[in-house]
Amino acid sequence: MRETVPVADGRTGGRADKEHVHNRIAVLRAERGVSRRELATALGVHYQTIGYLERGEYSPSLHLALRIAAFFEVPVEVVFSLTPFPRLGSA
Repeated sequence: MRETVPVADGRTGGRADKEHVHNRIAVLRAERGVSRRELATALGVHYQTIGYLERGEYSPSLHLALRIAAFFEVPVEVVFSLTPFPRLGSA
């Protein structure tokens, strides 16, 4: 899978829909009361990177994905998926 990089205007460089990685970063941050800046600082990335990840504009490297999962102390599959996560409260 090709990793995409955000460009200056916020678009990504050629990501196809089939390569989209879904994530629950915003949900996990909200549950734990962690800001984007706090998460970014803990991970050693720019806070805007967290926004790009949350909006699906950027797919993380395996290394970053594992560090995010470790930060939240959950398996990587809890944070990231190739298919959309079910909506909260749905059966």
